[in-house]
Amino acid sequence: MDNDTANDFVIRIIPTVLAGVFDISKLAPGRNNVRDFQQGGMAQPTPDYNASILEDMFIEDHSAFLKNSLSGSKNFVEALLLLKVWARQRNSINGPDCLNGFIISIILAYLTTEGGGKRITGQMTGFQAFRVVIDFIAISSTLEKGIFMQPQSVGNVSLELKRRLLQFFEVVICDSVTYLNLAFRMTKSGLVELVDEAARTLRYMNKCKDKGFEEVFMTRIDFPAKFDYHARIIPVGKDHMKPPNICMDKEHSRVYEKQVELLLSKGLGDRARLVRVLHRSIPANWHIDEGLECLGKVPLLVGILISDFEKAFRMIDVGPSADNKIESAKFRSFWGEKSELRRFKDGIIAETAVWECEHWEKHLIIKKIMEYTLRRHLSLSSQDISIVGDQLDFTLLQGGKDPIASTPTLLDALDVLSKCLRGVEDLPLRISSVQPLDSAFRHTSVFPPMPHPLATDKEKRQYSDILVPTCIQTLEVMIQLEGSGKWPIGEIAIEKTKSAFCLKIAESMQKRWGILYVAAEDAVDLQMAGFAFRLRILYEKDKSLIKKQGLFGVLPVGNLQNTNCVLLEKDLLLRSQHSSMLNGLQGLHPVYGPTVRLAKRWICSHMFSGSLADEAVELLVAHLFVRPFPFSAPCSRVTGFLRFLRLVAYHDWALSPLVVDVNGDLTMKEEGQIMAQFIARRKDSRGESGANNTGPAMYIATPYDWESESWTSFSPDNLSLKRLIAYARSSAELLTRLVGGEVLEGWKSLFRTPLQCYDALILLHRDKLAYPSQILFNADIKQGSLPVTTQEASMDFFPYLSPLVIRKGFQEARNHLLVGFDPVKYFLHDLKTDMPKVFNIWHDAFGSEVIGLTWNKEAPFLKDAAQKRKRKEPDPTNFDVRNILEEVANVGTGLVKTVHLLKSPKYN
Repeated sequence: MDNDTANDFVIRIIPTVLAGVFDISKLAPGRNNVRDFQQGGMAQPTPDYNASILEDMFIEDHSAFLKNSLSGSKNFVEALLLLKVWARQRNSINGPDCLNGFIISIILAYLTTEGGGKRITGQMTGFQAFRVVIDFIAISSTLEKGIFMQPQSVGNVSLELKRRLLQFFEVVICDSVTYLNLAFRMTKSGLVELVDEAARTLRYMNKCKDKGFEEVFMTRIDFPAKFDYHARIIPVGKDHMKPPNICMDKEHSRVYEKQVELLLSKGLGDRARLVRVLHRSIPANWHIDEGLECLGKVPLLVGILISDFEKAFRMIDVGPSADNKIESAKFRSFWGEKSELRRFKDGIIAETAVWECEHWEKHLIIKKIMEYTLRRHLSLSSQDISIVGDQLDFTLLQGGKDPIASTPTLLDALDVLSKCLRGVEDLPLRISSVQPLDSAFRHTSVFPPMPHPLATDKEKRQYSDILVPTCIQTLEVMIQLEGSGKWPIGEIAIEKTKSAFCLKIAESMQKRWGILYVAAEDAVDLQMAGFAFRLRILYEKDKSLIKKQGLFGVLPVGNLQNTNCVLLEKDLLLRSQHSSMLNGLQGLHPVYGPTVRLAKRWICSHMFSGSLADEAVELLVAHLFVRPFPFSAPCSRVTGFLRFLRLVAYHDWALSPLVVDVNGDLTMKEEGQIMAQFIARRKDSRGESGANNTGPAMYIATPYDWESESWTSFSPDNLSLKRLIAYARSSAELLTRLVGGEVLEGWKSLFRTPLQCYDALILLHRDKLAYPSQILFNADIKQGSLPVTTQEASMDFFPYLSPLVIRKGFQEARNHLLVGFDPVKYFLHDLKTDMPKVFNIWHDAFGSEVIGLTWNKEAPFLKDAAQKRKRKEPDPTNFDVRNILEEVANVGTGLVKTVHLLKSPKYN
């Protein structure tokens, strides 16, 4: 049938043979029925071939058995439908070497019989029967021992028959008609994955009780999103793949598939809890006219699930002791040149395989082991192996190195700083606690600062041969003082008192420990060990002062988003709660940090820096680890990033809040209250209750913020969220195809944003950015978009100190160091202040040289032009637009290079 005429149904024609055609005893598992399948002149058993013949012979008997067992109650049919939907959504277990609809039906029918203990009865509902089957599968020992239905013609299955079936097959489900193993195609790895899926589903249903229907039955668990590591192997043109005889018991692809699985399982050892090799027999776009030549060229897909972070990313595999000659020889035979003898501190001498790498490269150890094992034992070339692991690392590197490597140094400096702060004695109030607030301390900063050679009390090393940045990032640290009733009452007086305390603390630390500091009107920055720590003091009544300013009420008229950001920055208690919560999550899931960094990098690369707060991104990713079902928590950054994109793209933000409960503080009742508040806010936004309260477009509820007022109260708005969802869907689809091996190129496209979707573009001078090394791509402004205005670069600022300044000495170089300065940040602030409501600004916070502008429909000049058109007056459209863009360039004089007009505004 043509595809155009066969969209509604497919008819499968299955040829069979009569039950009495062949002698059943000759089709026993230990018999040979393929004469050419020999080894050493001896005929080998052909259990799979024999089982396939028996399967065709007794297909009608099996259909009759299912009909008799399941026709007694319509609830059985409902349960069967639920089971098939559950399996179909998990495509890696719904395959030729695991489950199919027939095996599911057999297991359900077995549990209705006396042999199955009559666990399922006609009085059960379909969902209750579904739970019983899932519970039966989740008990791994049941299927490992085999299911033996009582034959109709004889008594119980003999122990000898059980032994022989378990000898020849990895999984056994013996039918009630003959000695046929209905699960002869199922593999051990398929069974392990099936049991894991069933156990995880059962745990989730027990936890969620009446909830979770969507996660169990409606969420697709595909290969790219399920596994932590993915490999694509092309078994083409290798002599060792060609069997000595074409006639074998198993398919050639299955033999090679099993060989790959055993090699990787042995190489990875306890690093992996599951190694799954999937073989696609024919390409998705294959047509019968193409013949069968392409079938041998279809690549193998390998999925790896990590067992434990500490085990998976250890750098040394310790083998047998040197005294054990036989096992040592096996170890050396498998690992080859990677094997070496090592003496450990306890005096033991053992064989080892060492995977040397930097600490920030540990996530690549799995990839290195897989590549080495496959190339050594299967003689594959690098072109034949493609392993997903480091393809997205380019977004996080600076100078070929991940700046996260400096985090241990940063944390050590924080410990020293905390001890020094607690040791300050000449204060009216002692410091009671010190808590870091910056994302760099919780491993979620895209570019955590590296030690700056000038941010220290003395010159410790030569730096004249390196590029010395002019700017240094500040890292906020919150300190809390002892309680006192002598604080002033007014807000300004409180802020001045805080500044006085910070200044006194800095003076004391410089006097006692020689720690340098830089004081400004609103902050004091301590410089030590190459880092700049910005002190913030928490006052017990800060929360009430912020409420008075409108954080949880009505904000003042003007730029609501900017006002909200300022107030949130002052809310130290809220930020400290957020930081503490995510620090604990990072300790449980070390992959959380890298996943957040990729997510933030993607958000910013598509110019959503001003639309979604960093804390909101951290909560979105946290949800993937706290409530990962139907998956397990991701153990690789690529898988975590893919799930993040899908969460943003496919969560129903209009109808469902996203509840992020990292520590499990919320009860079911409290989550119900959050849902009720969300529904009330959504009704208000539709005007059903007449209230003037739109509610957040992206509703993220936490134990410390039920109504999502902290991080997404005003941003993203509905327009920004729709734009973000569209980008996330496009990126998720591309990343799925990349991980699944459908396309091999395009990793960089995930982070390259199209510029033609903006109305105007601001191009900045690259050498005037604070951190030009963070730029991913050069600005690709299409030809034909002539700049409205062009300006020269300023000579007052450069991202790196000139050699002339450095040669003048350490102190002179320090005088040119700019703490917490970013010219783009100040330019955007001035632009929003000087030209409010004229356009929406889209930018990348991490070093992009392009800023996108889209016209705001509420812009005053657009309204004026619309009114002039109604009055049929002359329309100075072009003049107004050019003047506005020229004014934009004037605001950023010295920083702005050119301003391009791509689309003129539409006047309604």
